[in-house]
Amino acid sequence: MQNAPPDAMIEMLTKITCPECDHKAVEEMPTDACQYFYECKGCGKILKPLAGDCCVFCSYATVPCPPIQAARIEAKHLEAKHLEAKGENGKSDSSGAP
Repeated sequence: MQNAPPDAMIEMLTKITCPECDHKAVEEMPTDACQYFYECKGCGKILKPLAGDCCVFCSYATVPCPPIQAARIEAKHLEAKHLEAKGENGKSDSSGAP
C-alpha cells in the first residue's frame, strides 16, 4: 500500500452488495492485496471486479479498497502541497522592487 499522510484515515470496513440478489454484507478489506473474487453470502455467486476496477470492493462496495483510498489521499495531499507552493511562488513583492 502507498504511504498516505499520517493524519489520513483508511477505512477498513465496507458494505458490499451483490448485483445478483442485492444481499449486503459488511466486510473487512485486506490491506496487503486487492481481492479479486468474493462469494456472495446470499446467493453464492462469485463476484469479480468490473472492467477497470482493481477488486470487488471497488466495483460493488460502499468504500474502495485500502490501496485506492491511499492513492486518493496521497493525490489530494500532493495537490495541496503543489497549490501551497504555487501560492508562495506567485505572491508579488509589495515593495515594488523587481
